[in-house]
Amino acid sequence: MRKVFAFALLTMGVLLMASPVFAQEAAAGGGHQWATITAGFAMAIASSVCGLAQGKAIAAACEGLARNPGAAPAIRFSLLLGLVLIESLALYTLLIIFIKVN
Repeated sequence: MRKVFAFALLTMGVLLMASPVFAQEAAAGGGHQWATITAGFAMAIASSVCGLAQGKAIAAACEGLARNPGAAPAIRFSLLLGLVLIESLALYTLLIIFIKVN
């Protein structure tokens, strides 16, 4: 209970300190530069998360195949479906980047 209270207090403190940032006026020009930089960071994060998730999925599939070779078709189907869904994260990020940064 003490950890939950500490986390809630920390979160509230961060949110209260960040609120003046939202009250500022928009800067004149220069927004396109930050959109490009942010898009690069977003794609880097999405690609790294996809790589880690795909590696973990493949490792789990290899372990499952080693334990039960008779279930190879089911494991292979689940692996491919999972890899497609994982890769969609990077593709959606790339699509949003193309839409927002023009």
